[in-house]
Amino acid sequence: MTKTATGWHASRRWNDASAVLTMLCALAALSFASTGSPAAAPIAVAVADFDYFDTSGEVLDQSAEHRARVASFAALLRDNLAAQGGYRVVPIECPDHPCTATSMSQDLFIAAARKAGARLVVYGGIRKMSTLVQWGEIQLLDLEAEKLLMRRTVTFRGDNDAAYRHAADFVGNTLKESMPKP
Repeated sequence: MTKTATGWHASRRWNDASAVLTMLCALAALSFASTGSPAAAPIAVAVADFDYFDTSGEVLDQSAEHRARVASFAALLRDNLAAQGGYRVVPIECPDHPCTATSMSQDLFIAAARKAGARLVVYGGIRKMSTLVQWGEIQLLDLEAEKLLMRRTVTFRGDNDAAYRHAADFVGNTLKESMPKP
């Protein structure tokens, strides 16, 4: 009887250990399934400064306000893309500021974006047509594929900070739809 009892205890210990091992394997499998594949590295994107043209013919010189609003527009786009998670915003360095697609040759502009480590570059310009209407040309270039992913003209009303913020939010959401996913 002792031999049977000992065999029973050993068998029970084996079954308990086996059950614990099975449970640990199941938990490990669940944890791998819940995390999925390792996160892809964020895609580096550069948002260039934007050109600005005032063709409204207004008498009042608002160039300082416009420079500030256009700079704010680019900064808001950078913040919008950085908040996405999956994208890493990198700065473009250039000898003279602002760093726009028209302030330097195309080759130098592309080289500066690549030097910054960008895979994608966002650039464009804003034109004030009248006291009420402004429009912007926004482009998204994939430097790795050497392909223009998006070219979009947007219009917005108003020549104040709120109008620029609203336009930057809209453009940021439009870019999200066209950008490759990490």
